[in-house]
This record gives sequence, C-alpha cells and structure tokens, in this order.
Amino acid sequence: MYWLDAMIPIEIQESSPRFQNFVVEESNKERKVNLDLLEEVREQVRIKAEALKRKVEHTQRSKLRP
Repeated sequence: MYWLDAMIPIEIQESSPRFQNFVVEESNKERKVNLDLLEEVREQVRIKAEALKRKVEHTQRSKLRP
C-alpha cells in the first residue's frame, strides 16, 4: 500500500508495536471506506487536471500574436 512503511521480517519476529496493534477488522473497514471514496477522489483529480489544462491553454493563447 502507498504511504505505509514496509515491515521487515525482524519486526515481525520481535513483535513490533505496529504488528501488535494491527487489527484485521479495523483494517478491512478502513479499506472498504477507502474503496468507497476512490471514485470521488478520482473525479476530483479529473476536475483539477481539466482546470489545469484549460489554464495552460489560456496562458499559451494569450502569448500568441495576431
């Protein structure tokens, strides 16, 4: 997953706090919420990309001389 640190085998064998505090149910719930929000996030990114594209086009057109 993105934005998470990898766990090396030593951490798993020594029962690191991250490994000890891991709860499967919570992880599954968070994953479902993130999947539900995925389409919304994609739409926001698409809108921002379109706005940036239009801004660049406007800037380029304003530099043209007739």
